[in-house]
Amino acid sequence: MAVTDRVRPRSAGGQVPPEGTKGVRRLAFSQQVSKWDVKLSPYLYISPFFILFTVTGLFPLVYTAWVSLHNWNLIGGQGKFTGLENYAFVVAQPYFWNAVGNTFSIFILSSVPQVVIALVIAAVLDANLRAKTFWRMGVLVPFVVAPVAVGLIFNNLFADQFGLINGMLTAVGLDPVRWHSDSVASHLAIATMVNFRWTGYNALIFLAAMQAIPRDVFEAATIDGAGRLRQFFSVTVPMLRPTVIFVVITSTIGGLQIFDEPRVFDQSGLGGADRQWQTLTMYIWELGWGQRNFGRASAVAWLLFLIIVVIALLNFLITKRIASQGGRK
Repeated sequence: MAVTDRVRPRSAGGQVPPEGTKGVRRLAFSQQVSKWDVKLSPYLYISPFFILFTVTGLFPLVYTAWVSLHNWNLIGGQGKFTGLENYAFVVAQPYFWNAVGNTFSIFILSSVPQVVIALVIAAVLDANLRAKTFWRMGVLVPFVVAPVAVGLIFNNLFADQFGLINGMLTAVGLDPVRWHSDSVASHLAIATMVNFRWTGYNALIFLAAMQAIPRDVFEAATIDGAGRLRQFFSVTVPMLRPTVIFVVITSTIGGLQIFDEPRVFDQSGLGGADRQWQTLTMYIWELGWGQRNFGRASAVAWLLFLIIVVIALLNFLITKRIASQGGRK
């Protein structure tokens, strides 16, 4: 028997396969691996996001729903299954509805002016300014300041007796405002903190979208005789509609979850003596860490999640309807 016959593998029937069989098999395997690579690579590239989302977002959400159905205590841990008893208890509490009203009040006072002012600032930054990089970086400085520091600073600015704001009002002959006693005044002060931190951030988002608009559109509008103001309302704002929708939805989510600013607006952290600025997140903190009842706190957290989903869907549908009407016009 030749040497080549001894080293070449035989088939089950004792026949020696052709010499090119290994090469064909390797080529077929390589083609199969290439097909797998084309099909699986996109999913592997995006898998880190979904893994992190599952660990840090989806699992806590599902686990919170499980906790809300039990009599769960901070010290004793999981208790008996109570079903929707925690939800029924929370909804029957006046403090819950007080927190809902405070949350929506602060949200409206902060989010609406925030989007409008951010649009105006972005339009100014988009103009030919000297040292434009300096001004663009300057509007982002409040965002990098710690929320606790912002709260402490504005807490002193809006102090009832020795605050700078009341001092200015007294200087012009007006009566001082009881920022920590009156509900509307406290909501306005907290909304000012929120606007101070987030207006510049949203302005940079609008600025990036404005710079993506083709300059030929503005040149054509200028030739047609449109001024700066007319170009802003007739060209810039309509072309920023997707970005406005994004900012409105993110502002809604963040505004309904506000915690840091109202939490540090006084020393006790309960939202005032009469809970006049206690938000839903502060109420969750009180139930969970104050009363140590994680079941009820989780129930409020899930109710807040459902409220955010409903408001976000309403915002999306309203803005989409406005966009479709603008497109038909």
